[in-house]
Amino acid sequence: MKPEPKSESELLERARDIAGLSLTELADEANIEVPPDLRRDKGWVGQLLEWHLGATAGSKPQQDFESLGIELKTIPISYLGKPLETTFVCVAPLMGIHGLRWENSHVRNKLSRVLWVPVEGEREIPLKERRVGSPLIWSPSTEEEQQLQTDWEELMELIVTGKVEQITARHGEVLQLRPKAANSRVLTDAYGASGKMIKTLPRGFYLRTQFTAKILENNFI
Repeated sequence: MKPEPKSESELLERARDIAGLSLTELADEANIEVPPDLRRDKGWVGQLLEWHLGATAGSKPQQDFESLGIELKTIPISYLGKPLETTFVCVAPLMGIHGLRWENSHVRNKLSRVLWVPVEGEREIPLKERRVGSPLIWSPSTEEEQQLQTDWEELMELIVTGKVEQITARHGEVLQLRPKAANSRVLTDAYGASGKMIKTLPRGFYLRTQFTAKILENNFI
Protein backbone atom coordinates (compact mmCIF):
# COMPACT_ATOMS: atom_id res chain seq x y z
CA MET A 1 0.00 0.00 0.00
CA LYS A 2 1.34 3.42 -0.94
CA PRO A 3 1.71 5.91 1.95
CA GLU A 4 -1.06 8.48 2.32
CA PRO A 5 -0.50 11.57 0.12
CA LYS A 6 0.37 14.71 2.08
CA SER A 7 -1.47 17.21 -0.13
CA GLU A 8 -4.22 17.47 -2.71
CA SER A 9 -1.67 18.19 -5.43
CA GLU A 10 0.35 15.07 -4.51
CA LEU A 11 -2.84 12.97 -4.67
CA LEU A 12 -3.78 14.41 -8.07
CA GLU A 13 -0.24 13.80 -9.35
CA ARG A 14 -0.46 10.12 -8.30
CA ALA A 15 -3.83 9.78 -10.03
CA ARG A 16 -2.39 11.35 -13.19
CA ASP A 17 0.57 8.97 -13.04
CA ILE A 18 -1.70 5.92 -13.34
CA ALA A 19 -3.95 7.41 -16.07
CA GLY A 20 -3.65 5.36 -19.26
CA LEU A 21 -2.49 2.21 -17.47
CA SER A 22 -4.47 -1.02 -17.63
CA LEU A 23 -5.94 -2.72 -14.57
CA THR A 24 -3.52 -5.64 -15.17
CA GLU A 25 -0.52 -3.30 -14.97
CA LEU A 26 -1.87 -1.76 -11.75
CA ALA A 27 -2.76 -5.14 -10.23
CA ASP A 28 0.69 -6.58 -11.02
CA GLU A 29 2.41 -3.71 -9.24
CA ALA A 30 0.14 -4.15 -6.20
CA ASN A 31 0.58 -7.96 -6.35
CA ILE A 32 -3.21 -8.39 -6.53
CA GLU A 33 -4.99 -10.91 -8.76
CA VAL A 34 -7.44 -9.59 -11.35
CA PRO A 35 -10.85 -11.29 -10.96
CA PRO A 36 -12.46 -12.64 -14.18
CA ASP A 37 -15.25 -10.06 -13.85
CA LEU A 38 -16.83 -7.76 -11.24
CA ARG A 39 -19.97 -9.80 -10.52
CA ARG A 40 -18.61 -11.05 -7.21
CA ASP A 41 -16.05 -8.29 -6.71
CA LYS A 42 -18.01 -5.08 -7.11
CA GLY A 43 -15.57 -2.90 -5.22
CA TRP A 44 -12.41 -4.41 -6.68
CA VAL A 45 -11.45 -1.53 -9.01
CA GLY A 46 -11.92 1.00 -6.20
CA GLN A 47 -9.76 -1.05 -3.82
CA LEU A 48 -7.01 -1.37 -6.42
CA LEU A 49 -6.96 2.40 -6.92
CA GLU A 50 -7.04 2.98 -3.15
CA TRP A 51 -3.84 0.91 -2.94
CA HIS A 52 -2.10 2.99 -5.62
CA LEU A 53 -3.29 6.34 -4.31
CA GLY A 54 -2.71 5.66 -0.59
CA ALA A 55 -6.31 5.86 0.66
CA THR A 56 -6.66 5.07 4.36
CA ALA A 57 -10.35 4.94 5.30
CA GLY A 58 -11.37 1.59 3.79
CA SER A 59 -15.09 1.16 4.40
CA LYS A 60 -15.25 3.58 7.34
CA PRO A 61 -17.74 6.47 7.11
CA GLN A 62 -15.15 9.24 6.75
CA GLN A 63 -13.55 10.29 3.47
CA ASP A 64 -11.02 7.96 1.83
CA PHE A 65 -8.25 10.54 2.31
CA GLU A 66 -9.29 11.69 5.74
CA SER A 67 -6.51 14.18 6.44
CA LEU A 68 -7.13 15.85 3.05
CA GLY A 69 -10.94 15.67 3.34
CA ILE A 70 -11.17 14.01 -0.11
CA GLU A 71 -13.32 11.08 -1.19
CA LEU A 72 -12.23 8.73 -4.03
CA LYS A 73 -14.88 7.72 -6.56
CA THR A 74 -14.16 5.48 -9.54
CA ILE A 75 -16.63 5.87 -12.37
CA PRO A 76 -17.05 3.27 -15.16
CA ILE A 77 -17.44 5.06 -18.48
CA SER A 78 -18.56 4.16 -21.99
CA TYR A 79 -16.60 4.64 -25.23
CA LEU A 80 -18.22 8.07 -25.42
CA GLY A 81 -17.03 9.00 -21.93
CA LYS A 82 -20.49 8.72 -20.34
CA PRO A 83 -21.00 7.10 -16.92
CA LEU A 84 -22.38 3.56 -17.25
CA GLU A 85 -23.90 3.27 -13.79
CA THR A 86 -25.00 5.29 -10.79
CA THR A 87 -22.36 6.16 -8.17
CA PHE A 88 -22.71 4.86 -4.62
CA VAL A 89 -22.22 7.66 -2.06
CA CYS A 90 -22.86 6.13 1.37
CA VAL A 91 -25.27 4.01 3.38
CA ALA A 92 -28.44 5.87 4.39
CA PRO A 93 -29.25 6.18 8.11
CA LEU A 94 -32.68 4.71 8.82
CA MET A 95 -32.75 5.10 12.63
CA GLY A 96 -31.84 7.86 15.10
CA ILE A 97 -32.23 10.53 12.45
CA HIS A 98 -34.52 13.08 14.12
CA GLY A 99 -32.76 16.42 14.02
CA LEU A 100 -30.22 15.28 11.40
CA ARG A 101 -29.55 18.13 8.97
CA TRP A 102 -27.98 18.36 5.53
CA GLU A 103 -25.05 20.38 6.96
CA ASN A 104 -23.84 17.45 9.07
CA SER A 105 -25.00 14.58 6.85
CA HIS A 106 -22.70 11.83 5.56
CA VAL A 107 -23.75 12.58 1.98
CA ARG A 108 -22.59 16.19 2.21
CA ASN A 109 -19.37 15.15 3.95
CA LYS A 110 -18.56 12.50 1.33
CA LEU A 111 -19.32 14.80 -1.62
CA SER A 112 -17.67 17.97 -0.31
CA ARG A 113 -14.46 17.16 -2.24
CA VAL A 114 -14.18 14.20 -4.61
CA LEU A 115 -11.35 12.74 -6.68
CA TRP A 116 -13.15 11.22 -9.69
CA VAL A 117 -11.23 8.54 -11.58
CA PRO A 118 -12.93 7.34 -14.79
CA VAL A 119 -12.25 3.72 -15.76
CA GLU A 120 -13.23 2.00 -19.01
CA GLY A 121 -16.37 0.04 -18.23
CA GLU A 122 -17.78 -1.34 -21.49
CA ARG A 123 -18.74 -4.99 -20.97
CA GLU A 124 -16.92 -6.28 -24.04
CA ILE A 125 -13.56 -4.96 -22.80
CA PRO A 126 -12.10 -7.75 -20.60
CA LEU A 127 -11.58 -6.46 -17.07
CA LYS A 128 -7.82 -6.90 -17.20
CA GLU A 129 -7.54 -4.79 -20.37
CA ARG A 130 -9.61 -1.85 -19.10
CA ARG A 131 -7.69 1.39 -18.71
CA VAL A 132 -7.81 4.15 -16.14
CA GLY A 133 -8.69 7.63 -17.42
CA SER A 134 -7.65 11.17 -16.49
CA PRO A 135 -8.65 12.13 -12.92
CA LEU A 136 -10.34 15.30 -11.74
CA ILE A 137 -10.93 16.88 -8.35
CA TRP A 138 -14.38 18.34 -7.83
CA SER A 139 -16.48 20.12 -5.25
CA PRO A 140 -20.20 20.77 -5.84
CA SER A 141 -21.11 24.21 -7.18
CA THR A 142 -23.74 26.20 -5.28
CA GLU A 143 -26.35 24.95 -7.73
CA GLU A 144 -25.22 21.31 -7.48
CA GLU A 145 -25.19 21.45 -3.69
CA GLN A 146 -28.72 22.88 -3.74
CA GLN A 147 -29.92 20.00 -5.94
CA LEU A 148 -28.29 17.45 -3.63
CA GLN A 149 -29.69 19.07 -0.50
CA THR A 150 -33.23 19.23 -1.91
CA ASP A 151 -33.19 15.52 -2.82
CA TRP A 152 -31.56 14.51 0.46
CA GLU A 153 -34.14 16.41 2.51
CA GLU A 154 -37.03 14.94 0.52
CA LEU A 155 -35.71 11.38 0.91
CA MET A 156 -34.92 11.79 4.61
CA GLU A 157 -38.40 13.20 5.21
CA LEU A 158 -39.87 10.00 3.72
CA ILE A 159 -37.60 7.86 5.96
CA VAL A 160 -38.49 9.81 9.11
CA THR A 161 -42.22 9.60 8.40
CA GLY A 162 -42.06 5.82 8.02
CA LYS A 163 -42.35 5.72 4.23
CA VAL A 164 -39.00 4.10 3.46
CA GLU A 165 -40.72 1.15 1.75
CA GLN A 166 -42.49 3.53 -0.65
CA ILE A 167 -39.29 5.17 -1.90
CA THR A 168 -38.41 4.07 -5.43
CA ALA A 169 -35.43 4.80 -7.70
CA ARG A 170 -37.64 7.46 -9.35
CA HIS A 171 -37.51 9.73 -6.28
CA GLY A 172 -34.85 12.46 -6.42
CA GLU A 173 -33.57 14.53 -9.33
CA VAL A 174 -29.85 13.86 -8.84
CA LEU A 175 -29.70 11.68 -5.72
CA GLN A 176 -31.60 8.42 -5.33
CA LEU A 177 -32.12 5.92 -2.53
CA ARG A 178 -31.87 2.21 -3.35
CA PRO A 179 -31.48 -1.07 -1.45
CA LYS A 180 -27.82 -1.72 -0.63
CA ALA A 181 -27.28 -5.25 0.62
CA ALA A 182 -25.33 -8.32 -0.40
CA ASN A 183 -28.59 -10.28 -0.45
CA SER A 184 -32.23 -10.00 0.57
CA ARG A 185 -31.62 -11.77 3.90
CA VAL A 186 -29.68 -8.81 5.26
CA LEU A 187 -32.28 -6.69 7.06
CA THR A 188 -32.05 -3.62 9.27
CA ASP A 189 -34.40 -1.64 11.54
CA ALA A 190 -36.43 1.30 10.24
CA TYR A 191 -39.56 3.25 11.13
CA GLY A 192 -42.83 1.94 9.69
CA ALA A 193 -45.82 4.04 8.70
CA SER A 194 -47.46 3.69 12.12
CA GLY A 195 -44.27 4.71 13.93
CA LYS A 196 -43.59 1.07 14.86
CA MET A 197 -40.29 -0.62 14.04
CA ILE A 198 -40.07 -2.65 10.83
CA LYS A 199 -37.33 -4.76 9.23
CA THR A 200 -36.21 -3.58 5.80
CA LEU A 201 -33.26 -3.82 3.44
CA PRO A 202 -30.41 -1.39 4.14
CA ARG A 203 -30.51 1.56 1.75
CA GLY A 204 -27.75 3.53 0.06
CA PHE A 205 -27.60 6.97 -1.53
CA TYR A 206 -26.57 6.96 -5.21
CA LEU A 207 -25.80 9.77 -7.66
CA ARG A 208 -27.74 9.54 -10.92
CA THR A 209 -25.72 9.14 -14.11
CA GLN A 210 -26.96 12.43 -15.60
CA PHE A 211 -25.49 14.26 -12.58
CA THR A 212 -22.08 12.55 -12.83
CA ALA A 213 -22.11 12.93 -16.65
CA LYS A 214 -22.39 16.71 -16.18
CA ILE A 215 -19.43 16.69 -13.76
CA LEU A 216 -17.29 14.89 -16.35
CA GLU A 217 -18.52 17.12 -19.19
CA ASN A 218 -17.88 20.37 -17.31
CA ASN A 219 -14.34 19.31 -16.52
CA PHE A 220 -13.21 17.57 -19.67
CA ILE A 221 -14.88 19.45 -22.48
